[in-house]
Amino acid sequence: MSIRMKKLIGAVILVALAILYALLTTTIAVARLGDSSPWIHLLFFFLMGILWIVPAMLVIKWMAGSKKQQDQQ
Repeated sequence: MSIRMKKLIGAVILVALAILYALLTTTIAVARLGDSSPWIHLLFFFLMGILWIVPAMLVIKWMAGSKKQQDQQ
């Protein structure tokens, strides 16, 4: 698969990931954190904001491809 196609697919996946992750995180927060203190809310959203980076990094790594693949094109 060409790098351009990988980047297009990866961009779509990243946008979908961000939207779905935000909806999921907000749903969990509304369901579980209703009576919690503001500090718990801050901690929850801070951790969830950091946690989504892991799958995003994997998608970006896939989009970039390997050095060997880039040399062939």
